[in-house]
Amino acid sequence: KNQIRAHSIIMARFSPYSMNGGTVLGISGEDFSVVASDTRLSEGYSIYSRNCPKTYKLTSHTVLGCAGFHGDALTLVRQIRQRITVYKHTHNKEMSTKAIAQMLSTMLYGKRFFPYYTNNILAGVDEEGKGCVYSFDPVGSYERESCRAGGTASSLLQPLLDNQIAFKNQEGVTPVALNKEQTINLVKDVFISASERDIYTGDGLDLQIVTKDGIESQFEPLRRD
Repeated sequence: KNQIRAHSIIMARFSPYSMNGGTVLGISGEDFSVVASDTRLSEGYSIYSRNCPKTYKLTSHTVLGCAGFHGDALTLVRQIRQRITVYKHTHNKEMSTKAIAQMLSTMLYGKRFFPYYTNNILAGVDEEGKGCVYSFDPVGSYERESCRAGGTASSLLQPLLDNQIAFKNQEGVTPVALNKEQTINLVKDVFISASERDIYTGDGLDLQIVTKDGIESQFEPLRRD
């Protein structure tokens, strides 16, 4: 008697990436810039940490906001800091925010065939003391902007920033630049709103305010559910 065995085909899938959520935001002012992030580290419906800011101080005048796959974010920040240290020892001075932006673009482009799964926003002050914010795509294309949001709640934050900071699509309105206090209050408001709608954003708000005098840190609690 012939016995026929049915062999099931098993297809294994593997992804080197994970999505750990989170949101980052950068705003530049006349003589300052603000980069902010929430502090929730999650995957799917699991929260791994409630105290994991996504802002990384690179120099005394430059901060990187980096959300997405946390492993890639840590690797990228470590490599950036290594290059900044080499530059400082070679040239006896800190690397400028503009130079770090160009370097980061080159690093991301070098990984274009296996990109870092991160949303990168670089903020600081330039050589003239003016606030600057640079946004990047995954393979290194970048531009200097007045405001940019990245991460899981970016689609909620960006329209409000375009309205309140860039004054886009408004007729008969004279654009007025916000001062530092107004900008900080706006950042707090948009993150409070985002945490109500995005499950990957919440727990706390980490703000880094960059001026020619250095970097000031602030913290604001967000909803924890």
